[in-house]
Amino acid sequence: MVFEFASTSKVTLPGAGISCFACSEANMAYMEKLLTVQVISFDKVNQQRHVLYLKDKAHTLELMKKHAAIMGPKFRCVVDALDREIAPLEIASWRRPKGGYFVSLNAMPGTAKRTLALCKEAGVTMTGAGATFPYGKDPQDSNIRIAPSLPPVEELEQAIAVLCVCLKMAALEKLGV
Repeated sequence: MVFEFASTSKVTLPGAGISCFACSEANMAYMEKLLTVQVISFDKVNQQRHVLYLKDKAHTLELMKKHAAIMGPKFRCVVDALDREIAPLEIASWRRPKGGYFVSLNAMPGTAKRTLALCKEAGVTMTGAGATFPYGKDPQDSNIRIAPSLPPVEELEQAIAVLCVCLKMAALEKLGV
């Protein structure tokens, strides 16, 4: 069963976007049975707002370039700090995002919750450990989702520095050092 999902919620406003999915005819028949119970009505006014705002493909691509100009320095800040502080220690891995709004960090198994608890003690609040897993239950306790979109780069530099220190501390604790 393959489904492809898309949404405009990060293109326009979080939670205000329009979502869609693509799938085979058989999967659509299956989904229609599920969705008829869940969907009362479509928000036609919000759909019309999106049509008027996004206009066409060229306009939407131009809007996304503006997003990239804002988000690019924030993602570079996060990835540069991880490359500098964490990569040489080999206590976590991550991918260089080519889009999207998150960096998915895979810490040493058994350290994500502890890392984020240390961050919280230091005054840095982040998305809960394992947030990318169903029901937030990461069996390895390793995944940390970094969402750099909100803070300005100056604050993000401080927050990622704290995250790196906490990640190192949690790894040392796990290793019994």
